[in-house]
Amino acid sequence: MNEKDCLMLRYLAEEQSLTKAAERLFITQPALTYRLQQMEREFGVPIIIKNAKGTKFTPEGEYLAAYAKKTLDELHKMKEYIANMRNEVKGNLRIGVSSYFGLYKLPPLLKKFSVLYPEVQPIVTCALSSEIVELLTQEEIHVGVIRGEYPWLYSKFLLHDEPICIISREPIELDKLPDLPQIHYKQPITHSPGSVAVPFGDAIYAWWRERYNRPPNITMQVDSYETCKEMVKHGLGYSIIPGIFVTPSDGLYSLELIQSNGELMKRNTWMLYKESLLHLAVADRFVGFMKEQHA
Repeated sequence: MNEKDCLMLRYLAEEQSLTKAAERLFITQPALTYRLQQMEREFGVPIIIKNAKGTKFTPEGEYLAAYAKKTLDELHKMKEYIANMRNEVKGNLRIGVSSYFGLYKLPPLLKKFSVLYPEVQPIVTCALSSEIVELLTQEEIHVGVIRGEYPWLYSKFLLHDEPICIISREPIELDKLPDLPQIHYKQPITHSPGSVAVPFGDAIYAWWRERYNRPPNITMQVDSYETCKEMVKHGLGYSIIPGIFVTPSDGLYSLELIQSNGELMKRNTWMLYKESLLHLAVADRFVGFMKEQHA
């Protein structure tokens, strides 16, 4: 079973479709089917079962797919290690970032980095912060950028922070907040194993309980900060969001939240990585680059 066979099994596992797997391999579906049949004869077992919803692995197929993934991971690590034996800054750089950072912050940073190291190929995964932590733990990425506080036993570097703000179309009095309609940001539910974080909503709830003896008047629940802001712009209520999402051009009233100890409430953005992966020149240079850019 060669590297292309491993890729075929990996794409089949991810897509559950012969057609989509063939497209990712840049081959025809009959060619993929023929190679599968050859492998089934070679191993003497059925690998997939076709059904109305697509394809499904047999138990033997599931084992081969898992073996293929492990083989590809080891092959990639070997190639990276060989390239870095000469300390050459080349090869794949696997980065995982939160969606906001990937949308607004990462593109110009990668452009600068590619000018410095043109032989590095960034491979970027945008996901929830809890998923980024899991990818780092499994060493499926070299460096991660997350927002918020998540347990991490290895190295971390604070890229930036921003205050948490109440935003509204008109100035409001804090004493009257429980009576006013709130557009509430509802954080997506995650199921990443071992990820115990302090969600954004929990931090806001703790701040609220310090000041009020009744719950907020939540009239809307939305799944993005941008949606919160747009609702506020149309006079539908106030919202509590990270200040980085608010600009002067929005024309909104903004009030930074202050904790009971007098400190500003902040939302942190962290770069996470493992020191053990910095023997790879691409990872080492990128971590150093990010620290310089956020000094």
